[in-house]
Amino acid sequence: MQTTILRRSTAPFALAVALLAAFLVLFAPLSASAHDDLISSSPAADSTIDVLPSEIVLTFSADLISGGNGTDVRVLDANENLVSDGDPIVEGATVTQPLLAEAASGLYRVQWRVVSSDGHPTAKEFTFTVTNSTLPTTEPTPAPTESASSSFAPAPTATPTATPTLTADDPADTASSPAWIWILVVLGILVIAAGIALAVILSRRRRSASPAGSDDSAAR
Repeated sequence: MQTTILRRSTAPFALAVALLAAFLVLFAPLSASAHDDLISSSPAADSTIDVLPSEIVLTFSADLISGGNGTDVRVLDANENLVSDGDPIVEGATVTQPLLAEAASGLYRVQWRVVSSDGHPTAKEFTFTVTNSTLPTTEPTPAPTESASSSFAPAPTATPTATPTLTADDPADTASSPAWIWILVVLGILVIAAGIALAVILSRRRRSASPAGSDDSAAR
């Protein structure tokens, strides 16, 4: 009789532990992989615009973690010259990157890196095209009056410096513990507490019913 009661009283607790394990296995990987991603931009990816705007705006699927060097936006022209001007501004799920006022026409590449709301860095890139240049125009220089025998050495041209591509592995100030971990811990504690409480209630009901059963057996 004691063995039967013990097995029945521990059954709710075992069921609660099994449900918690199933929850962790099924839902924890889904929460960990749900990194925030870019949902829109201005200018849009693969679009063609008249002139380079004063800023680029990136909108993500959830609020980002700001601070430190976790957020970075680089805008490069066709010659790999950096046209970003200053640091990006993070406001919730939006990142705004100011740009230089003077820029050439051609293909532009936008490299971005942010820290998702789950604490993991994400980095990608896209391109767009500018049809008109905003560089200042210069007046043509008159031809020199010296004799044709005089020569001038051409001025050295600067070689564009290659800009490294942003990656999610770059150092970033990320949250030490994502929020979903704490949610899972709280849910697990609640499930275990509910299982223990149910086991105690069932055990008390069986004990209260035992004297009545004993009296009936004695009477027989």
